[in-house]
Amino acid sequence: MITDYQLILASNSPRRKQLLSGLDVKYEVKTLPDIDESYPDNIASEDVAQYLACKKAEAYQKDISGNMLVITADTVVILDNIIYGKPNNETEAKQMLRNLSGKTHKVITGVCLTSANKQKAFSVHSDVRFSELEDDEIDYYVSKYKPFDKAGAYGIQEWIGYISVEYISGSYFNIMGLPIQRLYKELKQF
Repeated sequence: MITDYQLILASNSPRRKQLLSGLDVKYEVKTLPDIDESYPDNIASEDVAQYLACKKAEAYQKDISGNMLVITADTVVILDNIIYGKPNNETEAKQMLRNLSGKTHKVITGVCLTSANKQKAFSVHSDVRFSELEDDEIDYYVSKYKPFDKAGAYGIQEWIGYISVEYISGSYFNIMGLPIQRLYKELKQF
């Protein structure tokens, strides 16, 4: 149903590819190396994901022509107003999971749709409640699944999600990294 544009997914995330493929649309994956993912200190934590999605879109702006439509996205996990991005190492990943253990956190994915003459950005919020995690569970998950490419050091669709997620409020797919229902709606309106 979305055929007016040549869709470009600007992400190497296997989860985002899986979710976009679920829409039965044709798309290409194109990524640029070394896109700066820093953000100003004075930006509200709830706005960071959308800010970063738009910042990523800027890097593609010069390459957009014709009917191309680039989809950029960024996901953050927020607990107590602290942003949990991707962990840099095993120690950081384990600490993030210890911090999330037994608490409810927010997952926000920002998405930016950019064509040659138009841009639309939005973000989707979901809440996730983790049960108490034991250290051996955290150690097992981090050593086996190596969640270093995931905000908050976890993938809800993996083992840790099976054993620890007590409830979610909002889009499950948003927590995976792409709010696909909202993206579909926005693509139809674009």
